[in-house]
Amino acid sequence: MRIRTALILCAGFGKRLNPLTLETPKPLLKIKDTTILENCINVISKLGIKKILINTFHLGDQINEFIKMKNFKIDIKIKEDGRNILDTGGGIMNLVKDTTDQDFLVFNPDTLWNYKYVNEINKMQDFYFSNKLNCILLVADKKLSFDKSFSGDFKLKDNLLQKGEDNNFIYIGCKIFNKSLFKNYVLKNFSILEVWKELQNNNQLNGYESLNKFYHLTNLETFKKLKDL
Repeated sequence: MRIRTALILCAGFGKRLNPLTLETPKPLLKIKDTTILENCINVISKLGIKKILINTFHLGDQINEFIKMKNFKIDIKIKEDGRNILDTGGGIMNLVKDTTDQDFLVFNPDTLWNYKYVNEINKMQDFYFSNKLNCILLVADKKLSFDKSFSGDFKLKDNLLQKGEDNNFIYIGCKIFNKSLFKNYVLKNFSILEVWKELQNNNQLNGYESLNKFYHLTNLETFKKLKDL
Protein backbone atom coordinates (compact mmCIF):
# COMPACT_ATOMS: atom_id res chain seq x y z
CA MET A 1 0.00 0.00 0.00
CA ARG A 2 1.41 3.40 -0.97
CA ILE A 3 0.40 7.01 -0.47
CA ARG A 4 -0.90 8.76 -3.58
CA THR A 5 -1.20 12.38 -2.39
CA ALA A 6 1.24 14.70 -0.62
CA LEU A 7 0.49 18.07 0.97
CA ILE A 8 2.88 21.03 1.09
CA LEU A 9 2.09 23.73 3.64
CA CYS A 10 2.81 27.14 2.09
CA ALA A 11 0.37 29.50 3.81
CA GLY A 12 2.57 30.96 6.56
CA PHE A 13 3.79 34.55 6.79
CA GLY A 14 7.44 33.61 7.39
CA LYS A 15 7.82 36.49 9.85
CA ARG A 16 11.16 35.27 11.20
CA LEU A 17 12.58 35.84 7.72
CA ASN A 18 11.44 39.46 7.42
CA PRO A 19 12.17 41.65 5.50
CA LEU A 20 12.70 39.00 2.77
CA THR A 21 9.24 37.52 3.23
CA LEU A 22 7.42 40.85 3.09
CA GLU A 23 7.64 40.64 -0.69
CA THR A 24 8.50 36.98 -1.34
CA PRO A 25 6.68 34.01 0.26
CA LYS A 26 9.07 31.81 2.23
CA PRO A 27 8.64 28.74 -0.05
CA LEU A 28 10.02 30.78 -2.95
CA LEU A 29 13.25 31.78 -1.22
CA LYS A 30 16.27 30.30 -2.98
CA ILE A 31 19.24 28.28 -1.82
CA LYS A 32 21.86 27.81 -4.57
CA ASP A 33 19.48 29.19 -7.25
CA THR A 34 16.66 26.74 -6.43
CA THR A 35 13.57 27.59 -4.42
CA ILE A 36 12.98 25.50 -1.32
CA LEU A 37 9.51 24.69 -2.71
CA GLU A 38 11.03 23.18 -5.85
CA ASN A 39 13.39 21.05 -3.73
CA CYS A 40 10.36 19.72 -1.87
CA ILE A 41 8.40 18.98 -5.06
CA ASN A 42 11.37 17.15 -6.57
CA VAL A 43 11.64 14.84 -3.55
CA ILE A 44 7.89 14.15 -3.60
CA SER A 45 8.11 13.26 -7.31
CA LYS A 46 11.00 10.88 -6.57
CA LEU A 47 8.77 9.13 -4.01
CA GLY A 48 6.35 8.18 -6.78
CA ILE A 49 3.53 10.34 -5.42
CA LYS A 50 0.80 11.02 -8.01
CA LYS A 51 -0.61 14.32 -6.73
CA ILE A 52 0.40 17.34 -4.63
CA LEU A 53 -1.99 19.69 -2.82
CA ILE A 54 -0.54 23.05 -1.73
CA ASN A 55 -2.23 25.54 0.58
CA THR A 56 -1.51 29.26 0.27
CA PHE A 57 -2.40 32.52 1.96
CA HIS A 58 0.38 35.12 2.29
CA LEU A 59 1.49 36.21 -1.23
CA GLY A 60 -0.21 33.13 -2.60
CA ASP A 61 -0.48 34.59 -6.11
CA GLN A 62 3.32 34.30 -6.43
CA ILE A 63 3.21 30.59 -5.59
CA ASN A 64 0.43 30.11 -8.16
CA GLU A 65 2.51 31.82 -10.84
CA PHE A 66 5.61 29.83 -9.91
CA ILE A 67 3.79 26.49 -10.27
CA LYS A 68 2.37 27.54 -13.65
CA MET A 69 5.77 28.72 -14.89
CA LYS A 70 7.67 25.60 -13.84
CA ASN A 71 5.13 23.22 -15.40
CA PHE A 72 6.08 20.31 -13.13
CA LYS A 73 5.30 16.83 -14.47
CA ILE A 74 3.40 15.88 -11.30
CA ASP A 75 -0.26 16.89 -10.81
CA ILE A 76 -0.29 19.94 -8.50
CA LYS A 77 -3.41 21.68 -7.16
CA ILE A 78 -3.35 24.87 -5.09
CA LYS A 79 -6.00 25.72 -2.52
CA GLU A 80 -6.13 28.99 -0.58
CA ASP A 81 -6.86 28.95 3.13
CA GLY A 82 -9.63 31.46 2.43
CA ARG A 83 -10.30 34.89 3.85
CA ASN A 84 -8.44 34.03 7.06
CA ILE A 85 -5.32 31.96 7.59
CA LEU A 86 -6.08 28.52 9.04
CA ASP A 87 -2.74 27.60 10.71
CA THR A 88 -1.27 24.11 10.28
CA GLY A 89 -4.20 22.05 11.57
CA GLY A 90 -6.92 23.98 9.79
CA GLY A 91 -4.83 24.24 6.64
CA ILE A 92 -4.34 20.47 6.44
CA MET A 93 -7.99 19.81 7.20
CA ASN A 94 -9.08 22.23 4.45
CA LEU A 95 -6.78 20.54 1.90
CA VAL A 96 -8.04 17.00 2.50
CA LYS A 97 -11.72 17.54 3.28
CA ASP A 98 -12.90 17.02 -0.31
CA THR A 99 -10.53 14.19 -1.26
CA THR A 100 -11.25 10.48 -1.42
CA ASP A 101 -7.75 9.48 -0.23
CA GLN A 102 -7.39 8.52 3.43
CA ASP A 103 -3.62 8.65 4.03
CA PHE A 104 -1.36 11.58 3.19
CA LEU A 105 2.26 12.68 3.35
CA VAL A 106 2.70 16.25 4.62
CA PHE A 107 5.77 18.41 4.03
CA ASN A 108 6.94 21.71 5.43
CA PRO A 109 9.02 23.25 2.60
CA ASP A 110 11.27 25.19 5.00
CA THR A 111 13.28 22.02 5.54
CA LEU A 112 15.91 21.68 2.80
CA TRP A 113 14.66 18.41 1.32
CA ASN A 114 16.97 16.33 -0.86
CA TYR A 115 17.04 12.85 -2.39
CA LYS A 116 18.81 11.39 0.65
CA TYR A 117 15.43 11.49 2.39
CA VAL A 118 13.65 9.32 -0.18
CA ASN A 119 14.71 5.97 1.25
CA GLU A 120 13.89 7.03 4.83
CA ILE A 121 10.44 8.31 3.87
CA ASN A 122 9.70 5.11 1.95
CA LYS A 123 10.69 3.07 5.01
CA MET A 124 8.50 5.31 7.17
CA GLN A 125 5.59 4.55 4.83
CA ASP A 126 6.24 0.81 5.16
CA PHE A 127 6.31 1.10 8.96
CA TYR A 128 3.11 3.20 8.96
CA PHE A 129 1.08 0.73 6.89
CA SER A 130 2.49 -2.49 8.33
CA ASN A 131 1.65 -1.31 11.85
CA LYS A 132 -1.74 0.16 10.84
CA LEU A 133 -0.94 3.57 12.30
CA ASN A 134 -2.87 6.83 11.95
CA CYS A 135 0.07 9.23 12.36
CA ILE A 136 3.86 9.15 12.23
CA LEU A 137 6.39 12.00 12.28
CA LEU A 138 9.85 12.03 10.75
CA VAL A 139 12.24 13.13 13.51
CA ALA A 140 15.98 13.57 13.94
CA ASP A 141 18.32 13.81 16.90
CA LYS A 142 19.00 17.49 17.57
CA LYS A 143 22.74 16.75 17.20
CA LEU A 144 22.07 16.44 13.45
CA SER A 145 20.57 19.92 13.18
CA PHE A 146 22.54 22.60 11.35
CA ASP A 147 20.67 25.17 13.46
CA LYS A 148 21.87 24.54 17.02
CA SER A 149 19.11 26.71 18.54
CA PHE A 150 16.66 23.79 18.41
CA SER A 151 16.14 22.35 21.90
CA GLY A 152 14.24 19.23 20.83
CA ASP A 153 10.51 18.44 20.74
CA PHE A 154 10.23 14.84 21.94
CA LYS A 155 11.92 11.78 23.33
CA LEU A 156 11.72 8.71 21.09
CA LYS A 157 11.45 5.15 22.37
CA ASP A 158 10.18 2.13 20.44
CA ASN A 159 8.88 4.50 17.74
CA LEU A 160 6.67 6.35 20.23
CA LEU A 161 7.07 10.09 20.82
CA GLN A 162 6.56 11.60 24.27
CA LYS A 163 7.56 14.71 26.17
CA GLY A 164 10.12 14.36 28.94
CA GLU A 165 13.25 15.83 30.46
CA ASP A 166 15.39 14.46 27.63
CA ASN A 167 13.62 15.78 24.53
CA ASN A 168 16.44 15.07 22.09
CA PHE A 169 14.40 14.64 18.91
CA ILE A 170 13.21 17.35 16.51
CA TYR A 171 10.23 17.06 14.16
CA ILE A 172 11.82 17.84 10.80
CA GLY A 173 8.77 18.67 8.73
CA CYS A 174 7.45 15.43 7.19
CA LYS A 175 4.64 13.25 8.50
CA ILE A 176 2.04 10.72 7.44
CA PHE A 177 -1.48 10.86 8.79
CA ASN A 178 -4.89 9.35 8.27
CA LYS A 179 -7.84 11.61 7.53
CA SER A 180 -9.78 10.09 10.44
CA LEU A 181 -7.63 12.13 12.87
CA PHE A 182 -9.76 15.17 12.05
CA LYS A 183 -13.20 13.61 12.50
CA ASN A 184 -13.80 15.45 15.79
CA TYR A 185 -12.38 18.80 14.63
CA VAL A 186 -14.16 21.79 13.13
CA LEU A 187 -12.60 23.60 10.17
CA LYS A 188 -11.11 26.76 11.68
CA ASN A 189 -7.74 28.24 12.60
CA PHE A 190 -5.97 25.69 14.81
CA SER A 191 -2.51 24.19 15.16
CA ILE A 192 -1.65 20.60 14.31
CA LEU A 193 -0.02 20.55 17.76
CA GLU A 194 -3.54 20.08 19.19
CA VAL A 195 -3.86 16.80 17.28
CA TRP A 196 -0.37 15.70 18.32
CA LYS A 197 -1.14 16.40 21.98
CA GLU A 198 -4.27 14.27 21.85
CA LEU A 199 -2.30 11.43 20.25
CA GLN A 200 0.47 11.73 22.85
CA ASN A 201 -2.05 11.51 25.67
CA ASN A 202 -3.18 8.17 24.21
CA ASN A 203 0.37 6.91 23.46
CA GLN A 204 -0.40 7.01 19.74
CA LEU A 205 2.03 9.63 18.43
CA ASN A 206 4.58 7.65 16.47
CA GLY A 207 8.01 8.69 15.23
CA TYR A 208 10.49 7.46 12.66
CA GLU A 209 14.13 8.44 13.04
CA SER A 210 15.97 10.19 10.21
CA LEU A 211 19.75 9.92 10.19
CA ASN A 212 20.27 12.74 7.70
CA LYS A 213 21.78 16.11 8.56
CA PHE A 214 18.84 18.48 9.17
CA TYR A 215 18.87 21.90 7.48
CA HIS A 216 16.00 24.29 8.18
CA LEU A 217 15.19 27.91 7.30
CA THR A 218 14.56 28.92 10.89
CA ASN A 219 15.24 32.64 10.63
CA LEU A 220 17.15 35.29 8.69
CA GLU A 221 20.46 34.47 10.36
CA THR A 222 20.20 30.77 9.50
CA PHE A 223 19.14 31.57 5.94
CA LYS A 224 22.27 33.67 5.42
CA LYS A 225 24.47 30.86 6.76
CA LEU A 226 22.80 28.29 4.49
CA LYS A 227 23.39 30.46 1.44
CA ASP A 228 27.11 30.50 2.30
CA LEU A 229 27.47 26.70 2.50
